[in-house]
Amino acid sequence: MLCAAEPGLVEALLLLSYPLHPPQRPQQLRTGHFAQLQTAAMFVHGVRDGFGSIDELTTALKLIPARTQLLPIDAAGHELLMKHNRDEMPNQVVAAFQSFA
Repeated sequence: MLCAAEPGLVEALLLLSYPLHPPQRPQQLRTGHFAQLQTAAMFVHGVRDGFGSIDELTTALKLIPARTQLLPIDAAGHELLMKHNRDEMPNQVVAAFQSFA
């Protein structure tokens, strides 16, 4: 929300497991500030995240007038880092953000 209120504060945002809405309450979206966001934003999100599905997040990103990118993490929930991906996922996120920013 700070970057929506203060455009130019940072060059780009990296948002990990953005809580789009409380679990099982999709009507309580946390996107009120998205339309004012002028900062490029990359979202890293688990495909099984209870705080918002990939489809819900994809729809929400259309509200942001700045450049956005979504990096879905297969088989991950809100926690993202799991036993099976802990060796490659951090490097995948860093590489994707470096390309994005």
